[in-house]
Amino acid sequence: MTQDSSPDPQPPVSHAPLAGVIGWPIAHSRSPLLHGHWLQRYGLAGHYIPIPVRPENLAEVLRTLPRMGFVGVNVTIPHKEAVLQIADIVTDRAALIGAANTLIFREDGKIHADNTDGYGFIANLTQNAPDWCPDRGAAAVIGAGGAARAVVASLLESGVPELRITNRTKLRADQIKNEFGAKVVVYDWAQAGNMLEGATTVVNATSMGMTGKPALRVPLDALSPGTLVTDLVYTPLMTDFLLEAQSRGCQVVDGLGMLLHQAAPGFERWFGRRPEVDEALRQAVL
Repeated sequence: MTQDSSPDPQPPVSHAPLAGVIGWPIAHSRSPLLHGHWLQRYGLAGHYIPIPVRPENLAEVLRTLPRMGFVGVNVTIPHKEAVLQIADIVTDRAALIGAANTLIFREDGKIHADNTDGYGFIANLTQNAPDWCPDRGAAAVIGAGGAARAVVASLLESGVPELRITNRTKLRADQIKNEFGAKVVVYDWAQAGNMLEGATTVVNATSMGMTGKPALRVPLDALSPGTLVTDLVYTPLMTDFLLEAQSRGCQVVDGLGMLLHQAAPGFERWFGRRPEVDEALRQAVL
């Protein structure tokens, strides 16, 4: 047998880091495409895989993954709230939002839970609407679920003077007001259109308008030209909500960038490199 004297392309390691995304179901997730693109682009050892996990098996799976060489996972529906009860360490922002989307399995065996959705939301706006000034006027958020809570927290932290919110189930919007304080103003669902008057930032944080979901039926007559309008939905990339806002002279930002940016902090912790969010990544994920 002849020996190959050429150097190995990568130094030997005990094992390549493993990461993934857990959810039920999980086949729809774009996260494997996203992280796979970065791993290939930077020539890093490692793998990122989708992991279907039934709710009743969540705790057992999370305790087992680190023993299998996993350094962390992203978390999606329906586990984002439940993982907070299992994690050993929960960041302040994950506790405030009431959900986690990024878990880090530490070397001491502890599970660290964080929420990077708000970071991803703001980073998307900053990248794609560099002139956006959150303190210029009120923000209006449609929806009051887990994603909306992350958006509310990040907008308040960014300095919006008033945050208006509406939800089909008003109780959830009232809960957000109770937890996030005096800057939050709740509107009845029937008054959702009125909530947009004078707002300089408008966000759809519901799944309405997504392919296969009901349409978002909020009248947009009160939108002012120049208002920044964004949708967390990214299938389709340009929702009817964004198309109508654009036709009214608003600046629109699609929701794909939030998905891309929220992934970056986890990737850096797991694989040791801060990745870039750019057009090549968008195309790879699309």
